[in-house]
Amino acid sequence: MKLPELKNPSKYTGLYIVDFGDFSSTGFTAQEVAQLVESEKYKDCKVYKIHNAYPDGKLDIKGVRKEIFQLESGMFFYSCDQISATKDYKNLVALAVKMAPPCQSKIELSKYEDGKYVTAYIYPAEYEDEVSRWLIEGDYKTKGQAEGGNIAVQRYYDSKVEIIETHQLFAVDTNQSRTGVELIGHLKVALQR
Repeated sequence: MKLPELKNPSKYTGLYIVDFGDFSSTGFTAQEVAQLVESEKYKDCKVYKIHNAYPDGKLDIKGVRKEIFQLESGMFFYSCDQISATKDYKNLVALAVKMAPPCQSKIELSKYEDGKYVTAYIYPAEYEDEVSRWLIEGDYKTKGQAEGGNIAVQRYYDSKVEIIETHQLFAVDTNQSRTGVELIGHLKVALQR
């Protein structure tokens, strides 16, 4: 796979490279990659995420399973009482107000049948690294147990929880995603941005 020379490599961190076999292109957003891998025509493409870009143009990339673009992941912060759970929920919402999250996501404050509570933060699975970094940079802490991942999301959905409160979060999108004809019409352009 031959990659183009990047004039401003740092702006490509967090974006994707798609190898279509006979050509590749650099600089797709997660939403654009999701559209491509869901299509029959591009189902065999290979996807790489740019984790770091250096001033000399070198890139740290990692292969990404295409299935990840169809999954949700999450972080679940458990509490034994509603007061602690509500505090966790409000602190997470406050963090999102202070520092925009890396992707569109949702926060739910829920109660399990056994009287336990959870603050659930659910987001597209392809943003796992960015969400972890966001929570660390935002110094988000709780006192109870925590778990994460896409299996935890499915377990949460399968449980009989009572949703007490919910909040939808939106990211500040610095790279506008393209769709349909606009996206497909530019696939052979080596640099998407």
